Order: sequence, then C-alpha cells, then structure tokens
Amino acid sequence: MAQSLTKSLSFQDFLEQYPNQSGKYELINGEMVEMRATRGHDNVARFISKAFDREVERLGLNYVVDRNILIKTTTSEGKEQGRIPDVSVVNKTLWNNNISDYNALTEPLQLAVEVTSNNWETDYLDKFEEYQRLGIAEYWIIDYQAIASVKYLGTPKIPTIFVYYLVNNQYEITRFTADNYLVSLTFPQLRLTVNQIINSQIA
Repeated sequence: MAQSLTKSLSFQDFLEQYPNQSGKYELINGEMVEMRATRGHDNVARFISKAFDREVERLGLNYVVDRNILIKTTTSEGKEQGRIPDVSVVNKTLWNNNISDYNALTEPLQLAVEVTSNNWETDYLDKFEEYQRLGIAEYWIIDYQAIASVKYLGTPKIPTIFVYYLVNNQYEITRFTADNYLVSLTFPQLRLTVNQIINSQIA
C-alpha cells in the first residue's frame, strides 16, 4: 500500500520556509509548529523582558534582550531543532557580529526564559536538555500557573520559578517561590520576587 510521506525539515529548510507573516514558529522533530500563547503568558514574558532591559540600561551591560531570537539546538539523537525562548539575553558583541544576518543564532545565549504553558513538559524536559547541550549559561522556567506535575512542584503545587546555572556543562537548579527574591548570575543586582512575576500575568 502506498504511503504519503511528509519530508522532515532540516534547520536550513526551516529557515528558508519560515513564514513572512506575523507569528512565531519553532522547528520540532522536523516539523514547523506555530507557537501561540495566552495573554497572561505574554504579559509575564513582557514583564521579564522589560525588567531585564532596565538592568541592561541601568548598569550598561553588554547584552541584548529580545523576545524573538531563533536559536538552533539539537536533541540527544542529533536532530536539529529551532527554538524561540519567551525571553532571550544574548551578548551584544555576538549579536552585532553580522547585523545583516537573518539566520538564527547557533551560538549559545547567555540566558533563556521559558514561561510554561499546557505543553509544560517541553520546557522541563526537551528544552532543558537542548539548552544545556547548547551551553546556555542560565535558564529560567517560570511556572506561573503551577501547571507542571508534582514531580517538579511538590505538594501542594504552587507557582514556582526554577533557575538553572550551567556548571561543568550540567545544569544546577535553584528553586524560588512566593516572596523569594530571584538570584541571577546574569543580572546579579536584579530585585524581583516570584510573586511580583506571578502577579504580572495581569498587565
């Protein structure tokens, strides 16, 4: 019996076929997938992005903060993926190396932030492994709805932010809840509590 096969996209295919219209797309297991978010999700990501931007400007840090940076990652099997973190922080010198380039970054970001959605396993499992493998120095998971399983959040489940630092090519985890101030190696003077971030879901 004849079968209709859909070609699995390479990362280069993905870049060449990326839609020109508005929207965000990731390359996941060879397929182009549109990324859609709730308004609450976007409010949290926007709040974080603005907080980072203020720190960069206040301290004159050599970073670019953006919500649309496409990065190339790979799975443990070597499959190419294309990811767009909810918030990205990248070295400004690296970013400006080729300002006419449309292509995605293949070098690691300094910091990636993911705000969890219904597909929370992707942030906790797939992106965790891919970002670690790429060498992203700091990775935040903002579980503002306490949507992950009790394996990660414990009982009772409460909104939690996980901050991972890359140490000897492996992520080490720090967990923050409630009125805990976040500790960031990228932004050591940042003064934000988990509750402030959780409450930002209402703009």
